[in-house]
Amino acid sequence: MAMWAVFYLLAFITASSISPSESNKEGDALYALRRAVKDPGNVLQSWDPTLVDPCTWFHVTCDSDNRVTRLDLGNAKLTGSLVPELGKLEHLQYLELYMNSLEGHIPEELGGLKSLVSLDLFHNNLTGQIPPSLSKLSNLKFLRLNNNRLTGRIPRALTKLESLKILNVSNNNLCGTIPISGSFSKFAEESFVNNPRLEGPELIGFVRYNGGSCN
Repeated sequence: MAMWAVFYLLAFITASSISPSESNKEGDALYALRRAVKDPGNVLQSWDPTLVDPCTWFHVTCDSDNRVTRLDLGNAKLTGSLVPELGKLEHLQYLELYMNSLEGHIPEELGGLKSLVSLDLFHNNLTGQIPPSLSKLSNLKFLRLNNNRLTGRIPRALTKLESLKILNVSNNNLCGTIPISGSFSKFAEESFVNNPRLEGPELIGFVRYNGGSCN
């Protein structure tokens, strides 16, 4: 009996010391975000890397199989940047990081979130271009990137997002012309307003997609 007791004790100690990267890649990905941001309101205080199951963390929702499906950190007063590790959350459906003060680029790895339904990054200070890799998000219904400092052209590949119902890229510094094919054919001008260098919709056969000033 004594030897069995020692065995179970050693097993418990070993299991409790396993890092998220060894036992749960989702916990590892989320904790990479935790390290990349400043959290003056301590909303991420429960994100303990010694707990192998991130489903116990506040603002994280999981399904019945303990897979992360939602990240709700809107209006959380976070500063810092997004991290490419977020692209490892293969079962994530909702990524809600709106109304913070996040800076830097949108990681192209977010294009690997094949289950994503909603990507809400509006009202931050994000810069750089909209990653064309977002066109791989075949289940995406809501894409709101408005009120940032994004530049470059609107990737034409995004018109292939057949499930997309809501698009808002207004109040950025995008340039070129607005694609109007595919799913973009249903979006009104309000989705694109207040981009001073965006020159209006392309006219098939008359205005090239790569027209417009992006200098």
